Amino acid sequence: MKLSRGQIVRRALGLAVTGGGVMFAGAAFAELGQPGLWEYTLQQSGSPVMDQIITFHNFLLWIIIPITLFVLALLIIVMVRFNAKSNPTPSKTTHNTLIEVIWTIGPVLILVAVAVPSFRLLFLELDVPKADLTIKATGNQWNWTYNYPDDKIEFTSIMLTDEDRAKLQSPPPRLLGVDHAIVVPVNKIVRVQTTGADVIHSFAVPAFGIKIDAIPGRLNETWFKATKTGVYYGQCSELCGKDHAFMPIAVKVVTDQEYADWKKCAQAGKEHCIDEPQAGPAKTAKSDGTAKS
Repeated sequence: MKLSRGQIVRRALGLAVTGGGVMFAGAAFAELGQPGLWEYTLQQSGSPVMDQIITFHNFLLWIIIPITLFVLALLIIVMVRFNAKSNPTPSKTTHNTLIEVIWTIGPVLILVAVAVPSFRLLFLELDVPKADLTIKATGNQWNWTYNYPDDKIEFTSIMLTDEDRAKLQSPPPRLLGVDHAIVVPVNKIVRVQTTGADVIHSFAVPAFGIKIDAIPGRLNETWFKATKTGVYYGQCSELCGKDHAFMPIAVKVVTDQEYADWKKCAQAGKEHCIDEPQAGPAKTAKSDGTAKS
C-alpha cells in the first residue's frame, strides 16, 4: 500500500503524540520511594545525594545524545557517499593531521568534563558527614536485621506475604512491604553500617541514591538524609541465594516527634509501633531466617 505524504505526516504525528503520552504517563504515575507504572526515569529523589545523581544523569544525557547523533550521521554519510556504487574508485588517503588531532583532543575534553562532576559526586557519596543517627543493617538469608546501637533497639525485618498484604487497608507494593520498617527522622543525617551474617548481600534504596555491599566479616558504611516524609523501598541487590528476590528494605521517614514516640514504643517492647503494618502484631524471626507468627 502506497501512502501519500499527508498520510505519512499524520502517522508520524500520531506516533509522536503517543510517545509523548507514554512519557507523560511515566512521570504522572511515578510515586515517591517506590517504582511507578511505565516509569522510564530514575525514581523521585528523597535525599541530597539522589538530587546530585539525577543532575549528573541529566548532564550526561546532553553529552551522550549529541555524540550518538554525530556517529549516526557519520555512518549514514559513509554508507551513502562511500559505497561501491557511488564511489567505485576509493581514496588512498591514510592520514589527516587535523582530523587525528580533533579525534584525540575531543574525547579527552569530553572525559574531563565528565570526570569533574563524577569525582565530586563520588566524594559526596563516600564522605560520611557527622551523623545524627546510626543504623547497622545485617543481611541474613533472607531478611535484614537492624540495630540502633545508640538507642538499644534491634529487630528483624521480613517481607510481607500476599496473605499479610490482603489484611491491610492500604497494602504496600508487592514484594516490597515488610513487617518491621526502618524508622528515621526527616532531615537528619543517618549513617548506615552494613555487614553480612552468611553470604554477601547489598543494601540499596534507589530514592536515597545508596547501594552498598553487606559482606560477612567486614563493616561498610554509607549515609543518607531523607528530605521528605514517607515510606521508601529498596531491595537486596546482590544475588544471595534462592530467596534473594524476597529481601525488601522499607524506610519510614517521619517527623522528629513521631520518631521520638516510636523510639519509646520500640524500647518498651510494645506491639503496633509505627514501624509495623496495620495488620496486627509483626512476625518474629527464627534463627534460620524463616518467619513465625
